[in-house]
Amino acid sequence: MARDDHWNLARSKSKRQPRRRIIIYCEGENTEPSYFRALKDHIKYVDVSTIPAGVPMTVAEKAVARAIEEGLSKRSKKKLKNSYEERDQIWAAFDVDEHPNFNEAVALCVSNGIGVCRSNPCFEVWLILHEADHHSPDDHRAVCERLKSLRPEYDPNGSKTCDFDEMISRVEIAEARAAAQLARRNEERTPFGRPSTTAGELTAAIREAAALHRPKR
Repeated sequence: MARDDHWNLARSKSKRQPRRRIIIYCEGENTEPSYFRALKDHIKYVDVSTIPAGVPMTVAEKAVARAIEEGLSKRSKKKLKNSYEERDQIWAAFDVDEHPNFNEAVALCVSNGIGVCRSNPCFEVWLILHEADHHSPDDHRAVCERLKSLRPEYDPNGSKTCDFDEMISRVEIAEARAAAQLARRNEERTPFGRPSTTAGELTAAIREAAALHRPKR
C-alpha cells in the first residue's frame, strides 16, 4: 500500500465517531437492568449501562451528581473534550408506586437535563406494551398479574424478568403504544396518571444513539 493510501486510511478510521453512552440510574435491581442489557445486545453500537440506585429521589440525586461529574449538566464545571461527549446521556428510571417525593425527583432531573423514564404504577406497564395496548388504571399488583397473563415466565415474586431477548424485537411497537398511552392520559388531563410510561422515549434515545455509530452499508 502506498504511503498516501495508508495515510488516507488512517484519517478515515480516525473520523469514526466513538460510541454514545447512555447511563441509566434505575430503581429496580433486576427488571430494568435485565431489560436494558437485552436491548443493548439487540441493537449494538451503543454503550448502555444501568446502575440500581434505590427510591426515586435517590435515583434522581445520583443521576444528577453523575451528570455534573461528567460535564453533562448545566451545573458542571468540567469542560467536555469533544462534541461527541455532548451526545452522551444520563437517564433516571423510576416508578410512581407509593414512593414519596416522586414529583420532586422528576423536577430535579428535568432541571439538570437528566432524561426521565417514569412509569405509573411500575415498569411492568412498559413490558405489557410489547404485547398489547394497556389503558386500565390498575395498581402495581394488577399490572404484574396482567403481565404474567401475557408472559407466563414472568414471576412477580421471583426474578421479575421475562424473555427480554424475544420481546425486544417489538420495541418499536411498544414505543408507539406508549406514545398513544401518554396522549390519552394528556387528553384526560392526568399526564402522570395510570397507566403511563416514558420508557419508550428512553428506548428511542438508545436506538437513535446506536444509529449514529452503525456502519453504513
